[in-house]
Amino acid sequence: METELIDLREYELPTFDADRDREEAGDAETIAALIRKADAVVLGSPMYHGSYASPLKTALDYCGFDEFEGKTVGLLAVSGGAFPVTALEHLRSVCRSLNAWVIPHEAAVPRTGAAIADGTIVDDDLADRVATLGVRAVQYASIEPDPDSFESDHNVGAEGK
Repeated sequence: METELIDLREYELPTFDADRDREEAGDAETIAALIRKADAVVLGSPMYHGSYASPLKTALDYCGFDEFEGKTVGLLAVSGGAFPVTALEHLRSVCRSLNAWVIPHEAAVPRTGAAIADGTIVDDDLADRVATLGVRAVQYASIEPDPDSFESDHNVGAEGK
């Protein structure tokens, strides 16, 4: 497998505006194109105020069914405190509304100050869980997802992005 890290800090991504074409929104089209060409995507975010980070929300808002329908998506969230479960739940809901196929395995990294040292996860069980997320994303990338979510027919904002 080949991987590519999309660090949203390296892109110009203005606040989402439904009245602005994606092609006129900084690097939004570039990000969307990178997601479209991927066989699977792992979304990762720190948890802020019980949800995922606003740059990721903005990037997802500039995407739609063309980028995510039928796409295998893995989820990872980190937090300085307790388990970032709500961030994972919010990401799962957004991805399902875009008809992505979110794999059951997800990775949560709580208390990152103690869990990560010099860029390495120090707890072997936690490191295995994160590694398994990558393995599952590759394994599930070729599985045909079914069925569409019940919300997908009502998500008109994702059409034509």
